Amino acid sequence: MKKILVLSFIFTTALATSQITHKRKLFMLGSPFEVTAVASDTIKANEYIDLAVAEVKRIEYLISDWIPTTQISEINRNAGIQPVKVDAEVFELVERAIKISQITNGAFDISYASMDKIWKFDGSMKVMPTDEAIKKSVAKIGYKNIILNQKEQTIFLKSEGMKLGLGGIGQGYIADKVKDLLFSKGCLSGIINVSGDINAWGKQPDGKPWTVGIVNPLNKNKIFATFPIEDSAVETSGSYEKYVIFNGIRYSHIIDPRTGYPANGVVSVSVFSKQTEIADALATGIFVLGIEVGLDLVNQIKGIECIIVDDKGKIHSSNGIDIKKYN
Repeated sequence: MKKILVLSFIFTTALATSQITHKRKLFMLGSPFEVTAVASDTIKANEYIDLAVAEVKRIEYLISDWIPTTQISEINRNAGIQPVKVDAEVFELVERAIKISQITNGAFDISYASMDKIWKFDGSMKVMPTDEAIKKSVAKIGYKNIILNQKEQTIFLKSEGMKLGLGGIGQGYIADKVKDLLFSKGCLSGIINVSGDINAWGKQPDGKPWTVGIVNPLNKNKIFATFPIEDSAVETSGSYEKYVIFNGIRYSHIIDPRTGYPANGVVSVSVFSKQTEIADALATGIFVLGIEVGLDLVNQIKGIECIIVDDKGKIHSSNGIDIKKYN
């Protein structure tokens, strides 16, 4: 269920005499990372960006599952053994992740890290895994076996071999935290782009909103919609490069944690929300749920909108988005 990435985003920036727009491209969290800050000068903008980098590192050393000293790694080592006391920040993030699992009926599940990786998307897999192997690969996944003790502030994985991985929600969480930090320090306009998890606030120096252009992955030379984003977030998950085809069916590398089978029928999902964390997690869940169920879910959640591109290149959108308006 590992989240992938990103189609194409185009940001419009502008300069004014009183403020400048400064951008820094980095590689963090194993992915491209970009911070855009509006400030009075380049020195101040770089101060903001340095704060952003420090905040990313702080959170990474709390929630990463591949750094052995993090609290999430400690939880994974103690799966089936004992609960682990964690910081409130970690506890609350896992608690919110479980709520997303509940509303997506398990299509999003941070215990996906327990999955046996039997699918190969590097061209080496010539036959599908057996039904038995697929079923076995997800035997240790199950958000209902993540036991939270609010009083003790502990997290316990009920089954030995279970693992948490916050990749499907953590990047969005980091984008939100960085934005909140920079805003609190006086950066009143900017963009955080964590490998396609995007949070934009304020306006450009000329007073215009930031804009994001979304590309159809099956026709990458054409932007099918450009949206203004102000004090809001957007996240796109896509599988247009990593997939396999068996018996004429296209299987993406986003795996349904409930079944072990790759999601099919969808090549990208873009979710719009006030918080990047929610957009991040829902994009993965919607991709797995598919077009009809995914859009039905989004249409029931206030403040969330969604665009889905299917494997034929057709564009589907939630009730609150009129694609023609943004063409």
